[in-house]
Amino acid sequence: MEHRNIAGNVVPAIGLGCMNLSHAYGTPPSEDESIALLHSAIDLGVTHLDTAALYGFGKNEQLLGKALKGKRHDVFLASKCGMTGVDGKRVIDGRPQTLRATLEQSLRQLQTDVLDLYYLHRWDRSVPIEDSVGELSRLVEEGKIKAIGLSEVSASTIQKAHDVHTIAAVQSEYSLWSRNVEIAVLNKCSELGIALVAFSPLARGFLSGNIADSAAFAEGDIRKSMPRFQAQHLPANYQLLSSLDDIASELQCTKAQVALAWVLQQNECIHAIPGTTNLSHLKDNVAVQELMLTASQMALLDRAFAPQKISGPRYPYATQLEIDTEEF
Repeated sequence: MEHRNIAGNVVPAIGLGCMNLSHAYGTPPSEDESIALLHSAIDLGVTHLDTAALYGFGKNEQLLGKALKGKRHDVFLASKCGMTGVDGKRVIDGRPQTLRATLEQSLRQLQTDVLDLYYLHRWDRSVPIEDSVGELSRLVEEGKIKAIGLSEVSASTIQKAHDVHTIAAVQSEYSLWSRNVEIAVLNKCSELGIALVAFSPLARGFLSGNIADSAAFAEGDIRKSMPRFQAQHLPANYQLLSSLDDIASELQCTKAQVALAWVLQQNECIHAIPGTTNLSHLKDNVAVQELMLTASQMALLDRAFAPQKISGPRYPYATQLEIDTEEF
């Protein structure tokens, strides 16, 4: 497997986003099925595992805590604070005392004494980024977290945070149809030696080519509210997949593998954390590291998925207001 640096650790370029084992895409798999998938991931060498306090309102961290018994030292474990579930609702809160309390709970749920990487899941605009990162820096000093990350922030916010304490990783949505990081964040990460961790590198399943009708999404699936999956946008977006089809046919692989390879080949600072509940898909994701797109194939995809060709914003309006990333 190809390995890259993150927070001073050499880890596989492909990690596992664990959210959909507990959260956001309808009914999750059973605990036994999820633990089996996590163990299979580790056996395959996928040792960068990503969770958050928000996912399942703590259930995802509890799941990983059970799955990692006896295996904790085999993995690079990342979680997130600053966005949690309070009384059944998602709440963004970046106050120092809240971040500390969230970490303490996360350590208990994950059954560990320290996290390898701890992200501020969202920047709480009512709290200066310097205050939130300052508290995280104290948690580093206390040995409770080894490195600090940020999620869904702009290049200017990254710099402000990095001036307070070294930022090891920035997590942001990055795929062929969500390329906002190319405006400034990717360059800022490369400049400062920060890992860019790409979540939803397969566009929440869209780039696999298997989503034909958003009406088929299960109750509780967050894609139901995302504009790009709505009836007025999805057909236009679906037409973009022909270039993926052509390249996948040339390389005798799947569209999803081509899309993942495109993300990883953008810069050596990039890590991808696709989520899955399917062992076959997990194996396909791992195999991507053996795939190399040519310069002409990369250019073809760049043109086919130019930002102005994507129909619809990636988030509903209210959610977009919570995001600090630059927008096309």
